[in-house]
Amino acid sequence: MKYKLLLVSILFFIGCDDEISIVDSPDTKSRNSHYVSNRAPLQPSKLIKLPVGSVKPEGWLLEYFNRQKNGLTGNLGKISAWLDKKDNAWLSKSGEGKWGWEEVPYWLKGYANIGYITEDKEMIDEAKIWIESVLNSQREDGYFGPEPYVSGTLDVRTRELDQKKRKAIDFWPNMIMLYCLQSYYEYSNDQRVIDLMTNYFKFQLDIEEEELLSGKHYWDRIRGGDNLHSVIWLYNRTGEKWLLELAEKVYRRTAPWTSRGHDLNDIKNPKDKREGVEFPDWFTDLIDWHNVNIAQGFRTPAQYYLLNGDEKYLNATYENFNIVRDNFGQVPGGMFGGDENARPGYDDPRQGIELCGVVEQMNSDEHLLRITGDIFWADHLEEIAFNSYPATVSPDFKAVRYITSPNMVLSDSESHGPGIANWGPFLNFNPFSSRCCQHNHTQGWPYFTENLWMATPDNGLAAVVYAPSIVNAKVGDDTEISINNKTKYPFEDNLLFEFKMDKSDVFPIYFRIPSWAENSEILINGKKINVTAEKGKYLRINRKWSNGDLVNLNLPKTLSIETWEKNHSSVSLNYGPLTFSLKIKENYVNKRSDKSAIWDSKWQKDVDTDNWPTYEIYPGSPWNYGLILNDDLNEAFEVVEKQWPKDNFPFTNESSPIYIKARAKKIESWKIGETKLVGELMDSPVESNEKEEIIELVPMGASRLRISSFPVIKN
Repeated sequence: MKYKLLLVSILFFIGCDDEISIVDSPDTKSRNSHYVSNRAPLQPSKLIKLPVGSVKPEGWLLEYFNRQKNGLTGNLGKISAWLDKKDNAWLSKSGEGKWGWEEVPYWLKGYANIGYITEDKEMIDEAKIWIESVLNSQREDGYFGPEPYVSGTLDVRTRELDQKKRKAIDFWPNMIMLYCLQSYYEYSNDQRVIDLMTNYFKFQLDIEEEELLSGKHYWDRIRGGDNLHSVIWLYNRTGEKWLLELAEKVYRRTAPWTSRGHDLNDIKNPKDKREGVEFPDWFTDLIDWHNVNIAQGFRTPAQYYLLNGDEKYLNATYENFNIVRDNFGQVPGGMFGGDENARPGYDDPRQGIELCGVVEQMNSDEHLLRITGDIFWADHLEEIAFNSYPATVSPDFKAVRYITSPNMVLSDSESHGPGIANWGPFLNFNPFSSRCCQHNHTQGWPYFTENLWMATPDNGLAAVVYAPSIVNAKVGDDTEISINNKTKYPFEDNLLFEFKMDKSDVFPIYFRIPSWAENSEILINGKKINVTAEKGKYLRINRKWSNGDLVNLNLPKTLSIETWEKNHSSVSLNYGPLTFSLKIKENYVNKRSDKSAIWDSKWQKDVDTDNWPTYEIYPGSPWNYGLILNDDLNEAFEVVEKQWPKDNFPFTNESSPIYIKARAKKIESWKIGETKLVGELMDSPVESNEKEEIIELVPMGASRLRISSFPVIKN
């Protein structure tokens, strides 16, 4: 995938006032007068993030927020040991305490934003306790947060050795907290955030270069792109030129995500590979193969492009993406076979992805959508959000699963290594296990919601990702607008946009036409616009908009088959933005969480673990099917629509309003493998003497057990 530098603009005039253009991305010749965007000499913003709270969820998306509030996200402060307020380094003015690494900011990143978005006073007040402590923790030299002793935890042996402890600063947890502070500033306009960040970045600028992102703690050097993002964020608000100098320094100290042909000794965990499989040449093209680091770090060159302006950095991010997907991402759902670390020889769809990797990839897609305006990233964000992310969390949002795979027929508490690159109970749904994902899962839906709508350089708005929502923003000549997107997308085709405005005004609105959308239609106030809305482009409508205007965007879903030639020519079935999986009966079994959690799980002393059980899921129906295909997909498959669920939650096998009937045969030789994972795929087409059956396929995101990559039955 190469970055599109050409701006396509085909103009249509409807009457004397309406102007419609088909474009690759918004023009950056002008600068938005309502929202902060990139200052010179940075590359101009293609799309501009609206302040947190500008976009509010509706429909099924609001139901997700409610489940997060009432589930693990909203209760972690009461059950997680890492969030215990007693002796917590994040609540200490001096930064000393027992709990002081990534868990608090990981959780706060999403928890606080849910509060801001939904205007939940209880959540906002709780978030402020932590934010206030962070703001009050800044030392004279500019450093803030927990003192960097050993992984953020105070080591009494080095308490007095200021110089030694400061030479081994792990900047990683502060990178996450800066996200939290930026969101808080967008919500509150609290000048103290600007002051803290300014003083902290002066500290980073002044320390010796080899002490910044030294790599002694590993995570900060690999994930330095997050530090770079925050420096640019502050520069856009203050214009302090020395921040550009710091940005260059941060990038120099960040792991080289642009380099190719690294020495294996420089790559984390190069020993992890399939027995008998040599390290291929392409394996040295990335500096790191930990799945979360890939999901975060691959975007770093594009972030540096904003500063440098050389398109090779932009292209490097696309190259990073393609290297991963070409070799480990030949699977549906938008993610890749990373487990803990992507390993040569382990690329079957039974390989999974860490929940942290899923939400961080979503965050990267959101960053890249703003930087490039490229619809590719919006399509990819929806692919993950609708197909991969929902199945990583239990339907009641009270437990999370560390590893989730496209082909997954068992979700138990046993160890499945080396089938996956984790030894231990990593496939169950546990409220306490995997301390990173336990807290980091919170950002997924709130960040997704914040990026549904963007401001544009020409004082307009862009509907870039679709879900039921309301946006409140300023456009045109300082006009207040509210647009309600009434839809059940991605489960229905139609999106209705209802306008409320304080006055009529002329400004553009961009509507994304997904790359899968054939024959889309758009109506303004009931009048069909006779323009072919090209898929993979934006439809820019510049007109005098008025209170009460209605826009109908229809995106008809069609069936399509994706053939994964590099993965045994297996196939997956798509219907618009939804990928479909085999419906497997899911038998849930509750287990005691304190008996099935991994070794480093911790909870607060007063927690009743019986109220927070672990979920195991076992298959109650056959799963070893191959699909029978023919050239006419409408003959091979039957789409069946059901009533919308009364609880407004369509992401379970039973509640999904769509399922598909398919012709299939069992493959007798396809069984549970040696590590109790689903057996690896065989080359398609596959012989089967079993009788033909009609099976049901359900949306991949609704299936906690599923087969999503199917063998093809030989005719």
